[in-house]
Amino acid sequence: MYAYLKGDLARKTPTCVILETGGIGYEVQISLFTYSKIEAMQSAQLYIQQIVREDSHTLYGFYDEAEKTLFNHLISVSGIGPNTGRLILSGMQPEEVQNAILSEDELSFKKVKGVGPKTAKRLIVELKDKLTRESLGATTTVSAQPQATSAVQEAMSALIALGFQKTQVRKALEKVHPTVGPDAETEQWVKLALKELSG
Repeated sequence: MYAYLKGDLARKTPTCVILETGGIGYEVQISLFTYSKIEAMQSAQLYIQQIVREDSHTLYGFYDEAEKTLFNHLISVSGIGPNTGRLILSGMQPEEVQNAILSEDELSFKKVKGVGPKTAKRLIVELKDKLTRESLGATTTVSAQPQATSAVQEAMSALIALGFQKTQVRKALEKVHPTVGPDAETEQWVKLALKELSG
């Protein structure tokens, strides 16, 4: 199993690159998002997901681990294969995909060829809880201070109790995080998040 490949970009197209490392050229399928990041580069490190089928072994490469993780989530959904997963990440930015799923925005997937309303709904149903848990984990583990982690969780519970949607609350807390100190108490998190939610 490959974790990543690092080397010279011997050939680049919007959908595929030849990454040369150790005298071997690896053909790696990529999304338009990854292509936009490496287009001007002569060498790169791509995070690799190998898909093994009965008649093929295909390498898919990603600019960062977040895109790779999202790709793996997408292809875990029934009816979504690697090519469709790559299409989604070519038609939308990874952040757009995640936000569309978390906010149950089926219409955003209209811009992706081959993803109809039924597929969009299936993506949302199967991935929303999983992505929400990951996002909350990212929010609450940014600070190493246990107090901050506890405060974020308490603030989230308080805001949800006030009637705000979990997705809205998560976004608000993530937005205010850079301005909140590591020793901030629950009250401060709530006040700042409320400003965002009522803005």
